[in-house]
Amino acid sequence: MKWAEGIDKLGLGLYVLLCLFAIANIYSVDQKLGEKQLIFFCISLFVGIIIFIGRSKFFENMSGIIYIGGVLLLIGLFPFGKEILGQKNWYKFGSFTMQPVEFAKIGTALMLANYASGAEFNLKNRKSLLTTLAIVGIPAVVVLAIPDVGSMLVFIAFFIALYREGLNGLLFGIGFLFAGVFLISLAVDPIYVAGAIVLIVGGWIAMNYYKMSWNVISISSIVGSVVILCGLAFSSPYVLEKLPKHQRERIEVLYKGEKAFRDTSGYNLLYSKTAIGSGGLLGKGYREGSVTQGKFVPEQETDYIFCTVGEEWGFAGSAILILAYMIFIGRIYYLAEKQKSGFNRIFGYCFASILLMHFTINLGMVMGLFPTVGIPLPFFSYGGSSLLAFSMMTFIFFKLNYSDKNSLV
Repeated sequence: MKWAEGIDKLGLGLYVLLCLFAIANIYSVDQKLGEKQLIFFCISLFVGIIIFIGRSKFFENMSGIIYIGGVLLLIGLFPFGKEILGQKNWYKFGSFTMQPVEFAKIGTALMLANYASGAEFNLKNRKSLLTTLAIVGIPAVVVLAIPDVGSMLVFIAFFIALYREGLNGLLFGIGFLFAGVFLISLAVDPIYVAGAIVLIVGGWIAMNYYKMSWNVISISSIVGSVVILCGLAFSSPYVLEKLPKHQRERIEVLYKGEKAFRDTSGYNLLYSKTAIGSGGLLGKGYREGSVTQGKFVPEQETDYIFCTVGEEWGFAGSAILILAYMIFIGRIYYLAEKQKSGFNRIFGYCFASILLMHFTINLGMVMGLFPTVGIPLPFFSYGGSSLLAFSMMTFIFFKLNYSDKNSLV
């Protein structure tokens, strides 16, 4: 069939398999929620079909309105949002809830793709750089103010897409450096961290002394960088102390272990590790997991759904699931790079990077490598908002890819 030639069958097949496997695992945790997730999946497919039969230019032309709508939905949470688990990031309509941040990511990706694909866009130009930062920063700041730290971290994904469009990689290095100094200073006395910073910078200066052009700007930059990093080192414990108790404990779990907080922030992680570890190589079998069936892990059907996979399907099942995600995300990156349209390429990179951030943070959180921040596993965690939003991004990109493949240009 000629009309099906432009459909990416590998990507679409992986999407369906991930969703169906997710429904089976959610059903294992809670039968009623599994049935509801199946309904959400059917709705997502229906919306996806509408997207696919529509005009591909619709998303480019309407990106500004979709973006503004997403930001307004986020702002509307302050007066009208429903607080769930300490975060006011939901709208409640009777028995249904909707998390607008998931849809704000779509609007941001579309707006960024629209702006960055313009003829005058150049990240070396200050106007382009500031406008780009504003597009990403406005919804990110609103999300942080909610506060929803986990979702705010996902907005870093857009900078991965911008790196493909010419963003200086040095900015990522600076970000990792600041994060590293902050985290190390929580485990090591800040005076030692500051001393190490001075020694490293001093050694670097000694090695490059004759290669550098010494002037007021270069000297000020070096001194300023050392002062800022040392200031960050000394302020890190103070910043941690000022965080809300549950957020502070979630970070401290990384250093002190989940057993030190087994009755509070470490409880989920402790039983999550127990469930994953007890699965062994091949798992205990579908609906045979004692931790899963005993409902020992709160939020096991949402943020901690991966521990169900680990217990019931074992290392083999977990590895296959991770491989499926890696292939799917890699496929989106590959197809994005092959696009003839700049808008299609940038949106594809945004979509793949959002998936990558969610996937990495969620698995790191469940295995104790990252603090608990409330990040769903794409297509897998229970929730209509998350599944619908990720499905919409999937079908938008597949539609753009389909149009690109059938374009005569």
